[in-house]
Amino acid sequence: MNLPNYISLFRIILIPFLILIFYLPPSVIGNFDKNLIATGLFILAGISDWLDGFLARKLQLESKFGAFIDPVADKLIVIASLVLLVELSRISALIAIIIIGREVAVSALREWMAGVGSAGSVAVAFVGKVKTTIQFIAITLLLYFEDIYFLPTRLLGEVAINLAAILTIISMLYYLKKAFIRD
Repeated sequence: MNLPNYISLFRIILIPFLILIFYLPPSVIGNFDKNLIATGLFILAGISDWLDGFLARKLQLESKFGAFIDPVADKLIVIASLVLLVELSRISALIAIIIIGREVAVSALREWMAGVGSAGSVAVAFVGKVKTTIQFIAITLLLYFEDIYFLPTRLLGEVAINLAAILTIISMLYYLKKAFIRD
């Protein structure tokens, strides 16, 4: 265990708090505060994701456990957030299924490719990074869900999550092609 791994575990520990905040009664905390706290927790998770990777590379603390736990933590926080957004009727179940299904499929594909000695053929590609960035922005906006002055957060979040779903399909097809059509 090292500092980047602890940061990844911290991201997993944030998940129950992110979910629990929406199940507190209105007499304890109002909707605006729920949205604000959940958004803050999700942003904190995103920052910790960047931080653990940065520290692992900078301090040369990359490990097999870190290579395992970091993407698991990422997927768990995204899946929990998507399910929560479906429960709150902020996204459709179809969008959540597309994104979650892709995460499971690509993870399984990477595991299989690693097993046959071709892990590099399904390494993270630019399209996957763009998808992840737009997905992060979309989830952040949809968790906040309140307009910021003239900025229609809900509308921008809906557009971004739909774009993320399209990029999700494109990136999955890209990874499948890379896995099965190798030079």
